[in-house]
Amino acid sequence: MGDDGKQVGIVLVSHSADVAAAVAELARGLAGGAAAVPVAAAGGTEGGGLGTSAEMIAAAAASVDRGAGVAVLTDLGSAVLTMKALLAEGDELPPGTRLVDAPFVEGAVAAVVTASAGGDLDAVQAAAAEAYDYRKV
Repeated sequence: MGDDGKQVGIVLVSHSADVAAAVAELARGLAGGAAAVPVAAAGGTEGGGLGTSAEMIAAAAASVDRGAGVAVLTDLGSAVLTMKALLAEGDELPPGTRLVDAPFVEGAVAAVVTASAGGDLDAVQAAAAEAYDYRKV
């Protein structure tokens, strides 16, 4: 946490509620002592189907807002579009909410680890974006 006790919140937006929840669980688990990091999954639609919901994303962002900004990671195209629309509206999300360009799983882990170490929003965003450089072959 920062010196002021504020912490970056993280929202994981997937088309699937199961995927969003599983990635949140994985990120928390791999981050070790990151249980205190506010992480929310916003997956699927209100009816439990595949898709994205602006209302669920806004509620998730509000639930993790601790005054240091909220980093939002998305999985696929329409999740990005939904998030961009929310940002453009300007009043649905907590101040300091940011769409982070990062791979969904690796970026989520990096974001949670960095937030758990007290990183600010810029550091969380940078760590998540750097996950694009994780080569597998």
